[in-house]
Amino acid sequence: MSTQPPAFFSSNIILENDRVRIEPLEEKHFEPLWLIAQNPNLWLFSSSVVQNKNHFRRYINTALTERDTFKSYPFVYTDKATGAYVGSTRYGNIDLANKRLEIGWTWLAQQLHATGFNRQCKFLLLCYGFETLHLNRIELKTSTLNIRSQKAMQHIGAVKEGILRRHSINEDGTIRDAVYFSFIKDEWPTTKAKYFSSLY
Repeated sequence: MSTQPPAFFSSNIILENDRVRIEPLEEKHFEPLWLIAQNPNLWLFSSSVVQNKNHFRRYINTALTERDTFKSYPFVYTDKATGAYVGSTRYGNIDLANKRLEIGWTWLAQQLHATGFNRQCKFLLLCYGFETLHLNRIELKTSTLNIRSQKAMQHIGAVKEGILRRHSINEDGTIRDAVYFSFIKDEWPTTKAKYFSSLY
């Protein structure tokens, strides 16, 4: 059984700035998110199979169950320019005893790719992790095949740590090699100033 403090998972974490609102994922978000999730390009490098509405139902149910069982904390993104829900992410692999977690399971409406929107979301999530939760480490990882995601991580100052070969098995049965990146508490003030200064 998880030893994570229930208070963290029962808290209503809302992060926002002028462009972005990040709020806890709820059942009410299913239908508007499904309108976006139907784009197959969003799932090309995902470990999950999302090819139809039933697949997406399973994906959302898993996210909500993981919050209830203290495994992850899923969020939904809102684009304040339109008021629309535009994607999702999670705090996952949460280990508050060791002051670390992962930001991942991220997908975003394709029209917002390469617009700076995801950078703003990551900034809010990193600030909360280091400055409110007082974490020592925040991880990110992706498939070795996902070059665009790796470049995006490096573009916001994440440090590439290496490849874990044969790290996991995707839902379709293929084997995934994972590239790990991280931010750490000691480097966060410098990283924040260098890569995110325009956002505060």
